Amino acid sequence: MELKLEQTFLNARNASRSLIELDNQTINEVLVEIADKAIANTNTILEANQKDLERMDENDPKYDRLLLNAERIEGIAGDIKNVANLKSPVGKVLENKVLENGLDISKIRVPIGVIGVIYEARPNVSFDVFSLCFKTKNASILKGGSDAEFSNKAIVDLIKEVLEKRNINSNIVTLLPADRSATTEMLNAVDYVDIIIPRGSQGLINYVRENAKVPVIETGAGIVHVYFDKDGNIQKGTDIITNAKTRRVSVCNALDCLLLHESQLENLNKLTSQLAKKGTTIYADESSYKQLTDYPKELLHKADESHFGTEFLANTMAIKTVADMDTALNHIAKYSSKHSEAIVSENADTVAKYLNIVDAAAVYANASTAYTDGAQFGLGAEIGISTQKLHARGPMALDEITSYKWVVKGNGQIRS
Repeated sequence: MELKLEQTFLNARNASRSLIELDNQTINEVLVEIADKAIANTNTILEANQKDLERMDENDPKYDRLLLNAERIEGIAGDIKNVANLKSPVGKVLENKVLENGLDISKIRVPIGVIGVIYEARPNVSFDVFSLCFKTKNASILKGGSDAEFSNKAIVDLIKEVLEKRNINSNIVTLLPADRSATTEMLNAVDYVDIIIPRGSQGLINYVRENAKVPVIETGAGIVHVYFDKDGNIQKGTDIITNAKTRRVSVCNALDCLLLHESQLENLNKLTSQLAKKGTTIYADESSYKQLTDYPKELLHKADESHFGTEFLANTMAIKTVADMDTALNHIAKYSSKHSEAIVSENADTVAKYLNIVDAAAVYANASTAYTDGAQFGLGAEIGISTQKLHARGPMALDEITSYKWVVKGNGQIRS
């Protein structure tokens, strides 16, 4: 197809080459300056964000993702500075050997080149993607949704101001128009974009995977389970379930389904006591529905098959009673999106079996799934959470947005 944005993509490709020779000290200084400028321009960013918020229903699950405030901007700035303080993987020698013929061969980390990211209602992603790409000397092309159009423009304008002040080619970060046609063009920009990372709903991810000619790293939906075992600790379980579900209900690491060992039914009212206070809607299977005598009736509903395997992205969860851990493992295998899965148990053998068998990017024992996050994993920030197995899996940060090349040094050797 003919690319109307071809010049835009070409500018990003050319700008990516200018990054190669940029020294790490300058990169770190720029990141710190952008973080400070974000805080200094909090009001400007929030005014733009308010324009976006006014166009969205407050009951929309994406509203919380779209929302920025002073505290969140401080957190974003802190993540940018964390990235600045991390050691860049670019140039790291992964392997070196000298062959019998004298050839010196090294395997060295290098930037991927131009990374395109498609995302919905998450203006923080604009900062996160740029900081990680810039740190690893990748150019970034951002395709935000129309629901965050004003926020994204304010953020990218701020970044470009700092780059231009430093005489750095500002085409290393590009914000595409918010309309869908720009998405289609980037999916077909095979000569200019090296990889595309979609972040958003399952519908968006499916669309990108099915229509892209450019290679895609899939960051799948988070259909998250916590299995509360027969040997689970009640207090730990209550805290973990509450935190995993209600800390931020609209994020991909939030709990969607509690799998409860049938021997723990008598403790279900305790396990859900804090959820009731936080107004969590529960869709419970027959056994757990009968047991939840203390739960507010207006928040309690009977579950059907549609409630299992659903990413709610809201203050809503399902409960499924299981006879044993094998039943729980089978349920997870059937419904999981392979994002984050947790067990609460004091039995070391049970925990070991769960962690070994469950197929997910992040598996937890006696801890909240809310920790599946690049910053929480000590990666500084994240460009997405991969649920696939090729190239990268789990939170993707600096290492995951680099590739490598072989550097071969000789002294006139020729192959016979």
